[in-house]
Amino acid sequence: MPPNDPHALATGPVRCAWMPYRRGEPAEPLARPWLARELGVAGHAPGLWRDEHGRPHLDAAHAGFDANWSHSGELLLVALARGARVGADIEFLRARPNAMTLAKRFFTPFEAEQLAALPHDAAETRFVRLWCAKEAVLKAHGRGIAFGLERLEFTARGQDWTLTACDPALGAPADWTLHVFAPAPGYLATLAWRVAHEGVIAPAG
Repeated sequence: MPPNDPHALATGPVRCAWMPYRRGEPAEPLARPWLARELGVAGHAPGLWRDEHGRPHLDAAHAGFDANWSHSGELLLVALARGARVGADIEFLRARPNAMTLAKRFFTPFEAEQLAALPHDAAETRFVRLWCAKEAVLKAHGRGIAFGLERLEFTARGQDWTLTACDPALGAPADWTLHVFAPAPGYLATLAWRVAHEGVIAPAG
């Protein structure tokens, strides 16, 4: 990652970058060149394979690294972690008038209660931050939202959310680190990672 790149970020074991994206185009071909540069194999596309749940994994030549990406609106976010499983989610910030309906349907009752206690506009914003956090963790785990948004619970802490309970398949809440940032005006992104034990990054069961 070039130093002082305004379209890139490094935090903990994770490096990420965001780039223009046209709706409807495949994301993987856009992610590959950046991953190749970060892995030091520019000019040679890194080998990627997908497990039964569709999650991408780097090939054996890059053991110890993990990659993930997400797109929304006109941006693609790509993340690479060393010694950790990483999930990335990016959301275009638009009006979500059905936020509370979705929260009551897909989030835990406690999360929905926390959102319901906020003014309407604030609830919409916090809903997106919560959705983004949940999806990043679930993408790192490997099953995505199909695993169940209600199987991990966050508690409001100021403007952010802290993971306070989760299904044992996700490990313990303290295992996870989340980083929330705005890659561009009108967008919100979240990176979630869990450090791998002994450098081994195994697919989720």
